[in-house]
Amino acid sequence: MFLEERIQAFASLGEKLKSLTNSEFEALAVKVGNNNNWFTTANVQAAISGISEYLERSKLEHWAKSYELDKVNNPKTIGIMMAGNIPAVGFHDLLCVLISGHKAAIKLSSSDTVSITWLVDKLLEIEPRFKSMVSFEEMLKNKDAYIATGSDNSARYFDYYFGKYPHIIRKNRTSLAVLDGREGREDFINLGRDIFQYFGLGCRNVSKLFVQENFEFTQFLDAIEGYKQMADHHKYLNNYDYNKSIYLVNKEAHLDNGFLLLKESEEMVSPISVLYYEKYLDLHDLKNKLAEVSDKTQCIVSKNAWYEGSFDFGRAQCPALDDYADGVDTLEFLENL
Repeated sequence: MFLEERIQAFASLGEKLKSLTNSEFEALAVKVGNNNNWFTTANVQAAISGISEYLERSKLEHWAKSYELDKVNNPKTIGIMMAGNIPAVGFHDLLCVLISGHKAAIKLSSSDTVSITWLVDKLLEIEPRFKSMVSFEEMLKNKDAYIATGSDNSARYFDYYFGKYPHIIRKNRTSLAVLDGREGREDFINLGRDIFQYFGLGCRNVSKLFVQENFEFTQFLDAIEGYKQMADHHKYLNNYDYNKSIYLVNKEAHLDNGFLLLKESEEMVSPISVLYYEKYLDLHDLKNKLAEVSDKTQCIVSKNAWYEGSFDFGRAQCPALDDYADGVDTLEFLENL
């Protein structure tokens, strides 16, 4: 297939996702939720909507024109080790591999066996020629290159097995919010989406705030009250109750609004139902703190995206096509194989 044909196929998939009937979506959401209780209907809806948002023809064309993808005359087979922390989180890697003209050998996460296979089925209905370019495998041996996403522990495993091949191996990352005192209620509501969407399980979810020394949390806590339904989910509530009991038993200082615990900490990745915060003195101090954790940061959100490279509040889980995980250009990697 030519690049133009591949782009058209994915653009058609985006249109298909936007035009799903209620019954089609509900059938998908039930299957995804049965596979993983964290994947609620709302979370599946957010994931599918996010994919459809960037699968627009104009966006795909603009993205692809920065590369010479039609010059891939010797397609490679790329092993993709997919994560399963949020629904269809591995789809962007699949998109990159197929758009570049290579073949995808996919190892699904046991936490998400439904959404990717469903998306591939829909893609094959649109463009059957992709069938020879996609396979699902239990063991990814002897592939030409690898893209693997997981924890710091699994990254060591990936490096041991895949290190001798061209590879992208991703480790644990999380996202941060910078507050400078100019935020209003609407900003905090939008920030709540960055914190609570997907129950905070994504690497683009905010798990820590950087706040000024005199920051008062009252307005923030009042604004996010609308997310209290998080505690209606039994797994989230179990995590909240557990972490709260640990802090109480150990007499660790924290704030508690009934469904979220805030704790001052220099650590980056907070447990589910916990949001860390760290104070900074001034812009110079803030820049130093963020520089120290840059290799563990996926993205930063701030008011009006004022901090260099940051996203607006509420947009952490809305990456563009070229917002590559870990800042590694996946298409450039594939183009140069």
